[in-house]
Amino acid sequence: MKNICLVILLIVTVACTPQQKDRTLKVVEFTGSGHALGLQHGKALKSEIASLVRVWKENTSEVLQRDADEVLKEFFEYADFEEDIKKWTPDLYKEIQGIAEGSQQDFQDILLLNLLDEFWVYVNNINNTDSHHCSSMGVPEANGRPGYISQNMDLESFRDGYQVLMRIKKTKDNPEQLILTYPGLVGLNGLNDKGIGVVVNTLMQLKASSEGLPVAFVVRGLINATSKDEMLDFVQNIKHASGQNYILGIKGEVYDFEASTNKVVRYAPDNENGIVYHTNHPLVNDDVKPWFAQFAPNVQVNKKTNSHYRYDALDNRLSDAANVNDQFLISVLISKDNKDNPVCRANNGRGGFTFSSVVMTLDAGNPVLKITAGPPDESEFRSFNFK
Repeated sequence: MKNICLVILLIVTVACTPQQKDRTLKVVEFTGSGHALGLQHGKALKSEIASLVRVWKENTSEVLQRDADEVLKEFFEYADFEEDIKKWTPDLYKEIQGIAEGSQQDFQDILLLNLLDEFWVYVNNINNTDSHHCSSMGVPEANGRPGYISQNMDLESFRDGYQVLMRIKKTKDNPEQLILTYPGLVGLNGLNDKGIGVVVNTLMQLKASSEGLPVAFVVRGLINATSKDEMLDFVQNIKHASGQNYILGIKGEVYDFEASTNKVVRYAPDNENGIVYHTNHPLVNDDVKPWFAQFAPNVQVNKKTNSHYRYDALDNRLSDAANVNDQFLISVLISKDNKDNPVCRANNGRGGFTFSSVVMTLDAGNPVLKITAGPPDESEFRSFNFK
């Protein structure tokens, strides 16, 4: 079993090829909630969902030389997330059911697409390695300037070409939402029409669980919030399945929380401009896995990792930055200050790449999402407003 799961990690680093630079961002629009919303999603992206499921299984079977469905069976013998999904985000569980029905795919295949971090945790529990990348920033409003949150969302190379922006229309119960995703997934990050948004970073070093609310469902729960109290209560009081950093933008205010399965700790930097930035190692939460003890916040770093180099790049650019705006943040997102450990990552077929970049303007009266398909130095930002 240990050797099997060690090879699973190689799926994302070996059996993939670089994507050409002619990517397009697929924009879809749905309405409603629960099963009806998922049904629209599944039908509208039916061919793309089937393709992504097939690509994952082909890569798995090619590398493991065994049936990918056997791997899924082993994972779901470990995973026990459904009860927490039903408890904390029942509409999203119904949405997954709707996506499966609309796309005519097996429910567990669709559920797996929505357990991205949780599958990574499963592999990490076996081989104790960490190779995850994302770079995020949050800028509070100041001196008449709106607040911002932004991110390079880095994913495995085989997901390239599946970039989707999902617009969920406003209803009497839910705000309008703009969500970065891929076909079959409820969300990676996003912004709503109240000027409330979230960006995330995997913190694989923090303790995780085979139970709790998975990251994608936490993200959608946060984007669905309409007030500061609702958002802060949700992120701090649910049971988290996976180690994750959440930068929350709330109508110009910015909050950062490092969540493990056992506790949630707020990170508040001491820089005067109030800008927060994060990569993929914990800064304040000491609830780390035993094999990642060297990453505990109170332990001196003897050997820098990719995450530390990217954090240094953000720190050098942001710690004392003034007059920050969306164009300044874009300049950070495309940066490659350390050529071996850049903030902006190309898809060279080895490891991950920058799947998409987002810059969210938190103006409650006119929130805006700017987004790319692929690395921001290869793709132009497109702007989306709310209706």
